[in-house]
Amino acid sequence: MSQELVARIRNEIERTGPITFARYMEYALYDPDYGYYTRAIRVGRTGDYLTAPEMHPIFGWVIARQLRELWDALGQPDPFTLLEYGPGTGTLALGICAYLAENEPDLLGCVRYCPIERSPVARQALVARFQQAGFGHLAIEPPREPVTGIVLANEVLDALPVHRLRCERGQLRELYVGWDGTRFVEVAGPLSTAELAHWLDRLGVQLTEGQTTELCLAILAWLDEAVRFLDRGFLLVLDYGYPVPQRYDAERFPTGTIRTYAGHTVADDPFQDTGERDITAHVDFTMLELAAQDRGLVPLALTTQAEFLAHGGLGELLVALQTEPGMTAERYLAARAAAFHLLDPGGMGRFRVALFGKQVAPSALPSGFRARLLTGVPLSTHATASSD
Repeated sequence: MSQELVARIRNEIERTGPITFARYMEYALYDPDYGYYTRAIRVGRTGDYLTAPEMHPIFGWVIARQLRELWDALGQPDPFTLLEYGPGTGTLALGICAYLAENEPDLLGCVRYCPIERSPVARQALVARFQQAGFGHLAIEPPREPVTGIVLANEVLDALPVHRLRCERGQLRELYVGWDGTRFVEVAGPLSTAELAHWLDRLGVQLTEGQTTELCLAILAWLDEAVRFLDRGFLLVLDYGYPVPQRYDAERFPTGTIRTYAGHTVADDPFQDTGERDITAHVDFTMLELAAQDRGLVPLALTTQAEFLAHGGLGELLVALQTEPGMTAERYLAARAAAFHLLDPGGMGRFRVALFGKQVAPSALPSGFRARLLTGVPLSTHATASSD
């Protein structure tokens, strides 16, 4: 499969010349026949990487508690649409629904769940799992008209295609992907679009000599679609990355933030095993904020995942597990271990969580963000610095 994909990309390069890294990344991850995400289910302990929902359902339980608060802030609309990008096989949504079924049945009765998943394999597994869990009636197709509710994106933006840039002899150059007869290679050239320089200027980013970084223009089209879906409500984004200036720190990220994952092992060569490895780049949360504002969304808050989960009730849920009927020491210790990993500032706890609103009161913050509310301070300054 990998060789078929390599041949497909190589043929385009031979026809048109070197392609942008964004084009290469689109091929590698989303090619309809051979892309990494489209051919198989890769997430989970037996896959290539673990996302927060895969650690333990307690992550989804915290999100469910936040959804209840956001539902209240919107006046308890019925229907209440939960539109999730990149749900994979539905682990997060199933955790949310299970919590609501037991604790918030009135809200669950209003929920309409709309998964937006590019992988046919994953979507098929999601539908089967929802039916098996008794929630099959909740999963529907994406809406044709704007909705009231929540757009949720957990670890999605890091996998959007990015352009790679480098400062060479004081000039901004783009790194294209070429073919040397044996493998894919970097080929420096002029910028493929002036929008790249425009966004670096807008962000106030100046690369140092020899520094390499990435810029995700695909986030603009993603936001366009998300905003079209949402008439009134919230956009909740959870991912790893930083606001400016941490995102472009030349000492921390001199060669950029491109990483690949396979078999729970991280590497940094995106040309290795094309189509067989996940490829990611850290999210620029300042760019996300500015682009969201351009599209009529109001930035409400930004915090770390550790703070979001702690203020959102993870500790309370963990304590409640101790007295749950039938709880065993093994199950409780597994939940506690997952909670520690989710809160670890050197691990998943350093991820960022951003909230945006559309036609909502700026004060409509769920508990996961309330401790971070700083009146009059730009969203991008709310997050605290942390390790890579």
